Amino acid sequence: METERLIMRRWRESDREPFAALNADPQVMEFFPASLTRAESDSLVDRIEQGFDERGYGLWALEVRKTGEFIGFAGLAMQTFEAPFTPAVEVGWRLARPAWGHGYATEAGRRAIEHGFGEAGLEEIVSMTAVLNVRSQAVMRRLGMTRDPADDFAHPFLAEGNPLRPHVLYRIRP
Repeated sequence: METERLIMRRWRESDREPFAALNADPQVMEFFPASLTRAESDSLVDRIEQGFDERGYGLWALEVRKTGEFIGFAGLAMQTFEAPFTPAVEVGWRLARPAWGHGYATEAGRRAIEHGFGEAGLEEIVSMTAVLNVRSQAVMRRLGMTRDPADDFAHPFLAEGNPLRPHVLYRIRP
């Protein structure tokens, strides 16, 4: 898939090293429980690719069209953890710091949502993040997603008292 400035594609072996670097960056991973080791990052790529094989969509590797540079991922992921809104398909993104502030997450997220409602035939797409992550919440709003505070939840994978546990949920329908 493509956007004006990005190529959204399946993963290549050459993506693994820069992906591991961004997953090890404490600023990129600020709103996640921990940075990832190289092995954990590679395992994530393997799970993402498996999701493409199973569902026909997933978290596409992002490449800047002009330069061919790998900058992270954006796309659709199935969420099945225990929560009132699951199972659900989430639109999400993770970009290397040099790619921040260029509108890439919004551009790729918009294309992923189009794919979800078009080719994938989804009836709803959600997005979630820690309450503290105001940058991602701004992207969700730019994507036309809306938040009902009644949907906010405590992420079950995070311990009581963890400042990242309180999460917001945004939704969009076609």
